[in-house]
Amino acid sequence: MGTILVFVAFIGVVLWAYSSKRKNSFDEAANLPFADDETDAKKRDEEASRSKK
Repeated sequence: MGTILVFVAFIGVVLWAYSSKRKNSFDEAANLPFADDETDAKKRDEEASRSKK
């Protein structure tokens, strides 16, 4: 009985993960590590322009 319950839960997670309704959310989450790069680049540019003055 436990195996069947785990299998049903697994199928549910797979369907949830590959649902087209979740694609936008997962795409946004996939790009989160790169969001700080843009902020850091702007800060570095500002600091570099200040140091040149």
